[in-house]
Amino acid sequence: MSDKVFATNRKAFHDYHVLETLEAGIALTGTEVKSVRAGGMSLRDAYAQVQGGEVWLFNSHIAPYDRGNRYNHETDRPRKLLLHKMEIGRLMGKVQQAGNTLVPLRAYDLRGRVKVELALARGKRQYDKREAIADREARREIDRAMKEALAR
Repeated sequence: MSDKVFATNRKAFHDYHVLETLEAGIALTGTEVKSVRAGGMSLRDAYAQVQGGEVWLFNSHIAPYDRGNRYNHETDRPRKLLLHKMEIGRLMGKVQQAGNTLVPLRAYDLRGRVKVELALARGKRQYDKREAIADREARREIDRAMKEALAR
């Protein structure tokens, strides 16, 4: 699907049920692009909102480009996500439903462009998180047992 993944939001899968995903472009300045390609992007606490008919990405951190000069970018500024008007309208309707939010899952390269995989998600309750952890532990235990059985 993509050549290189620049950043992932692993916390999103722990905190949210992902309902659907879509691909969005992201408006970046020159030093931001260079910093992202160098691995300086973090989506840990990032989220997206629809404001004024546009989608904006908040709390995404892009480290300053180490070879940048006085024109280096601001690290935590809101960044515009590039989507079609029809997609934005559809997202507005779905986000207004109770409990839904827009969360970036990963940033990656697609034919020389930086793209963001955006998810329409619903927050998990505490018991859902515990259940997911228990399922993961059970899968690990099964894999361990299978590995031991095959090694004999």
